[in-house]
Amino acid sequence: MKLYLSVDMEGISGLVDSTFVDSSSRNYRRGQEMMTQEANHVIEAAFSKDCYEVVVNDSHSKMNNLLIEELHSEAKLIAGDVKPFAMVQGLDDSFGGAMFIGYHARAAKAGVMSHTMTFGVHNMWVNDVEVGELGLNAYVAGHFGVPLLMVAGDDETAKEAKQLIPNVTTAIVKEQQSRSAAICLTPAKTKELLHEKTKEAIENAAQVKPLVPPENPTLKIEFTNYGEAEWASLMPGTVLEEGTTIVSFQAKDILEAYRAMVVMTELAMKTAFV
Repeated sequence: MKLYLSVDMEGISGLVDSTFVDSSSRNYRRGQEMMTQEANHVIEAAFSKDCYEVVVNDSHSKMNNLLIEELHSEAKLIAGDVKPFAMVQGLDDSFGGAMFIGYHARAAKAGVMSHTMTFGVHNMWVNDVEVGELGLNAYVAGHFGVPLLMVAGDDETAKEAKQLIPNVTTAIVKEQQSRSAAICLTPAKTKELLHEKTKEAIENAAQVKPLVPPENPTLKIEFTNYGEAEWASLMPGTVLEEGTTIVSFQAKDILEAYRAMVVMTELAMKTAFV
């Protein structure tokens, strides 16, 4: 199997607040090391189960967090920004499966550092399905016929994954206590769990179907304030729903919807909070 691995940061064990995931904060280097270690545990297990290629996409913030000098020597790394498809850059129909590691729950839900793309997003929908990063990225994988085999993160992320994708394997590396506290597995126990769950997910691959996105989907993003919605609605083709902070976009397919999301959220971040 050729395996695609999208690695975020907030769902890594031991990382419980912004000091671990913000490049200007004191714990960030520790966060990078633990993020790279968890990626390596999955890569090692994947190669042991006859995966012949593993492509890793750094999927957090500026997407330059994984320490390539410490990454498994046989993996290939997609790093850096700007990426048209952000957290799923490079994913196509050549892959037999995908895994999302270090993922977190969607915005406005319980979970360690829960959010969706930026802190300006309150809710996001594809048609009538509420999605976060996990769901939207899984839809892109499904567009290419690629099943999401495993999701690793906290317990709330695991619940979200199971609601969307029947038979998906989940690896719970921490249990949320609040948005900035968790009961965390030690690195040694995390290694054991990720080895076990990665192998289990590959063995179970035939039982997982791709999350096929709707045709001509409508993407809706509810922003946290009106200024963000105003900025997002400057993108051609969008509609700002009257009396709300919801901006909608009718897309030809999920790929266009994804790129619209990237543009809308980037525009929204221009809002000044004064």
